[in-house]
Amino acid sequence: MKLLYLIKTCCFLLILVILSVFQLTAQNDTFSTYYYQKLSLFKSLPDTPNEIIMLGNSITDGGEWSELFQNSNIKNRGISGDITEGILYRLDEVTSSSPSKVFLLIGINDLARNIPADTVFQNICKIARSIHKISPETQMYVQSILPVNPEFTKFSNHITKTPEILQINRTLEQWCKANKVNFVNLFDSFAESQTNYLKPIFTNDGLHLTANGYLKWAEIISPLIEE
Repeated sequence: MKLLYLIKTCCFLLILVILSVFQLTAQNDTFSTYYYQKLSLFKSLPDTPNEIIMLGNSITDGGEWSELFQNSNIKNRGISGDITEGILYRLDEVTSSSPSKVFLLIGINDLARNIPADTVFQNICKIARSIHKISPETQMYVQSILPVNPEFTKFSNHITKTPEILQINRTLEQWCKANKVNFVNLFDSFAESQTNYLKPIFTNDGLHLTANGYLKWAEIISPLIEE
């Protein structure tokens, strides 16, 4: 009987170990290795008073925000390749400091994965609502998705999404107005008026920004950063 009990106990423990490994593996496969690398770093950094969070994907990740504004309170929480679900997954780290402001730009990678525009819109709204619920004193700024330029060919899944970008930006602006959330229209300043494509002066691959792009972005949001 004792031997049978030991065998059953060992089998049970083995099953638990297997399930734990499977769960960990499944979690780590949800997003990219880079995502988990950056998230682990963000979680290890100390919370500081009056943080201004720049939240998004590679377009945000590529900005040297504290240097652009000469403001050490500005924290870069962009992760290259991130999607709306990735932002939702890591909101606890974003809100842990009760930041004074959050500037969100997300959605183009969702579209590149053929996630429907309405789903992207709903997720962005959910992010804004969740931040307000967790940290009600935080000022939320939802930034429009930037234009892309199909004349470049490097990011073929991203640069054909102009109709979806326009749809999301239009509905986001309406939702923000109805729900008293700050909406920042970056799109119009970055797009060619005739085509709605990202101006070549701001990019060298049709998706990401060069220095001119970041300087224009900083110019647009500077009054909001400083108020």
